[in-house]
Amino acid sequence: MIDLTLDGGVATITLNRPPANAFSREGLLRLRDAIHELEADAAVRALVITGSGPKFFSAGADLNTFASGDKAVALDMISAFGQAFEALADTRLVTVAALNGYAMGGGLECALACDIRIAEEHAQMALPEASVGLLPGGTGTQTLPWLVGEGWAKRMILTGERVDAATALRIGLVEEVVPQGQALGKALEMARRVGRQSPDSVRACKHLVHQARQGVPRGAALAAEREAFVGLFDGPNQVEGVRAFLEKREVRWG
Repeated sequence: MIDLTLDGGVATITLNRPPANAFSREGLLRLRDAIHELEADAAVRALVITGSGPKFFSAGADLNTFASGDKAVALDMISAFGQAFEALADTRLVTVAALNGYAMGGGLECALACDIRIAEEHAQMALPEASVGLLPGGTGTQTLPWLVGEGWAKRMILTGERVDAATALRIGLVEEVVPQGQALGKALEMARRVGRQSPDSVRACKHLVHQARQGVPRGAALAAEREAFVGLFDGPNQVEGVRAFLEKREVRWG
């Protein structure tokens, strides 16, 4: 279901389940486990997720799973979605989704759980679960409004509206659109830039940004921001970063 490769500090996970890279329960749990394994390796700083083939990032859940109407099966599956995508959202790694084609349902939710999304110009995105009597249960109802606002989230979820890459860029669903075949290369280029930043700083910044999403009161969040700023002085990377800048040399993060 997933292929994992490492190149220096950048990991790449390719969703690989032809023909549409649909998620199975086993694939979701493997994705969760792969994220935890990568987190345990301090040398890995960023993760890129893409789909195999030229047409699909991922079509989401395999609907054959739900054909029986068995609630126990549904519970197992939606739990696996939650575990995989919450692990993806909460990881210390900087995550970039390279949308090489259709990102539908759980496929789009996978991309929503990433920090940054890059779409190829032919990509299409939708959360069509309500059209089959379901709902986006892989964090979609909570994450999409944060990115695009309540109005567009309701358009996509309540009416099943599909958006193209240009529209996704305009509404803030993706950060960049590139020609067909170039999303992975662009995502890897962006992921490599993470290695130039202090790992301590990146971890603290990601945590603080997520506090805004979680509704932490502004006063408390600003206090946490200042506390985190001072906290960086407890580690060697702050000293190294400043010295490297002043000495006009390449930084060597610990």
